[in-house]
Amino acid sequence: MTAKIYGGIDIAIKVPPHQYEATIAFYRDVIGLEPITAKAPAIGFEFGPNKLWIDEAPAMSQAEVWLEFFTSDFDAAADHLDQAGVVRCDAVEKLPEGFKGGWITSPANIVHLVREPDAW
Repeated sequence: MTAKIYGGIDIAIKVPPHQYEATIAFYRDVIGLEPITAKAPAIGFEFGPNKLWIDEAPAMSQAEVWLEFFTSDFDAAADHLDQAGVVRCDAVEKLPEGFKGGWITSPANIVHLVREPDAW
């Protein structure tokens, strides 16, 4: 494989509306994580070297954790993942036009964003 895949910095918890406010309060008030306010209305927290994002997801009935991978060459990484039989699931959340990345799932159905670090 010509493109290395490695852990990113973003972790997202997709939370149904009936759990959203309590989840925000848990990380902010109970745990005491430092809020990230630079990307409002998105709500995030400093999570050690990572960023933990809490996303309200009206179509979900239970919370899911989504993770991020970085790669230096998304096209090469996508080819490698395809050859390995990894399932693409780009329909789970729309990405901007021309974005150098895509969505996959692990065998345990954990959603991962695979992207070039400067894709945003």
